[in-house]
Amino acid sequence: MIIAIDGPAASGKGTLGRRLARHYGFRHLDTGLIYRAVAKMLLDRDFELTDEAQAVAAAMALNPEIFGDLALKSQRIGDAASVVSAIPRVREVLVSFQRRFAGEPPGAVLDGRDIGTVICPNADVKIFVVADPQVRAHRRTLEARARGEAADEALILADIIKRDERDRNRAAAPLKAAADAHVLDNSNLDVEGSVAAAVAIVEAVRARRGTS
Repeated sequence: MIIAIDGPAASGKGTLGRRLARHYGFRHLDTGLIYRAVAKMLLDRDFELTDEAQAVAAAMALNPEIFGDLALKSQRIGDAASVVSAIPRVREVLVSFQRRFAGEPPGAVLDGRDIGTVICPNADVKIFVVADPQVRAHRRTLEARARGEAADEALILADIIKRDERDRNRAAAPLKAAADAHVLDNSNLDVEGSVAAAVAIVEAVRARRGTS
């Protein structure tokens, strides 16, 4: 089984993906980390984020072992990843990696922005997670402060709104819900409530299909 989870920045899709994978005993891939890793490689080498040749080279040289680097979670890297992910050739290089991951047993949960529409259009379950921008900005602020980073919630809100606009309007794989996706609004849900809602969606799909 493949579960695709999409949604905008700070919507909680990463946490949801990890929890669902744990619940079902599936493998999990936070696909945003792939683009964050590419962006970090460019920044570390002082290349422009819009340098297509260098971005493609970084994508081709990507080592999954760096996905655990806590620096990838920073606001700076997140902003950079949004720019890098808009480069079509970078996306082409990384699509095959994601599809290979999704196809390996015993099952997989992938979260990102184009899983249900581009990476795994035939995923068994598609969930599109949304939340009010103000709620997402507050969450992101708390996360940053927990890491010891200075965080201005108003600036983070402005950045989230800007990123939403850029992600929705990019030429390559824009952020949007797949036609058969289940929308999960977790604006007023805590983590446990969000997980419970997602599990209910998965179980409803399995029941319809008669799968165990």
